[in-house]
Amino acid sequence: MRDTTAGIIAPKLLKEEASASSRKVFCEFFAGIGLVRMGLAASGWYCAYANDISEKKRQLYEACFGSDGHFHLGDVWNRDEVIAKIPGSPFLATASFPCIDTSLAGNWKGFDGVHSSSFFGFVNVLQELARRRPKVVMLENVVGFLTSQDGKDYEAAVRALAELGYWIDSFAVDARYFVPQSRPRIFVIGVHESVNGAPTVRKEESEWFSGRWSSRIDAGGKFLRPPKLVQLMEAIELPTGWAAFDLREPKAERVDIADIIDLDDNQEWWDATSVSKHHDMMSDRHRKIVDEMLESGGKFTGTIYRRKRNGKTRAEIRFDGLAGCLRTPKGGSARQIIIAVDRGQLRIRWMSPREYARLQGAGDFPLVKNTIQNLYGLGDAVCVPVIQWIDKNVLTPVFDAYQAESREFIGGQDVTVTAANDAGGERK
Repeated sequence: MRDTTAGIIAPKLLKEEASASSRKVFCEFFAGIGLVRMGLAASGWYCAYANDISEKKRQLYEACFGSDGHFHLGDVWNRDEVIAKIPGSPFLATASFPCIDTSLAGNWKGFDGVHSSSFFGFVNVLQELARRRPKVVMLENVVGFLTSQDGKDYEAAVRALAELGYWIDSFAVDARYFVPQSRPRIFVIGVHESVNGAPTVRKEESEWFSGRWSSRIDAGGKFLRPPKLVQLMEAIELPTGWAAFDLREPKAERVDIADIIDLDDNQEWWDATSVSKHHDMMSDRHRKIVDEMLESGGKFTGTIYRRKRNGKTRAEIRFDGLAGCLRTPKGGSARQIIIAVDRGQLRIRWMSPREYARLQGAGDFPLVKNTIQNLYGLGDAVCVPVIQWIDKNVLTPVFDAYQAESREFIGGQDVTVTAANDAGGERK
């Protein structure tokens, strides 16, 4: 099996992250098992504080990163408790707030739901931090966030950040550019108005479709800036305003699902009865595809999701080289299945936690003994190389720009750090 997670930081290397004295510091809210941290660690970001409400996710997080006390198991709504645990002034705060209410699983309740509304607990923390408020904020959620409550939830979120002084950009990134998983997500980036020289173009009041901001939005293409997102950005007026980073659609690194799936005999393949049952659960069209593969004598690897169609449970196959979007295993229909055709033999089994980890770009993540616990943590996480791409193109460039114009104290002296200093010039 080919290693498709090259370049992803292995847990054993995470201890080499920047020291706590580094100014490239961030806080991770709704941290889950810490895959945002894993992605940002590649360029030296230091996680000073992580927060989540799930004890089982904390166990996975600390299995990877250790238990040095920076993980806060608690509700983000407990503002004073959260703030007391945040050291110093973090430059960045990330928030992968719960998506359940912005999707079908939560009946599209949006911010009226108990889970996704916890976003405003995060906003309360930002507000109370005052002078310690992070210079940059990054939100992450499912694409349903754009249409939740007919776009009102998205507007409420970006407006809440803008009222705290953040200029807003937003885009979509699909994990399929980096790993064989279809996993589109919406990101919102807030850059505080106190950051001068950020590599963004701000939308002017007089701008319509011919300005610099619109040109940058268009340059990203419909995959980074889907029509619904652009529509919202053009329609929503913010207390600060909209900004745009110079982004281009990532170049897809074609990796096939077969490259990350274990196909040896040591896997827990189902017995003939279970295989036959799922073969019978396929629609006529899907069953015909599988039967033709069996007759060809070739090798094919794909996935199955079990779904309700017209009152019947169907085994829906996918052989396009991509896995469907990983989800938390709430019943058999939410857990992904491996289907392999090998020279006339049909094999089917559950996708393993290790394969979930590979599909999230975290192939070396240390798993715990509980399979369902692993699947919950990984299915609810972010894709590591997506975070690395955003860091490279957005987060670190903002940090570098801010550092180039900021003032720092070295040896008790107040000195200005300029771009020339970073290139090896003399400090003045």
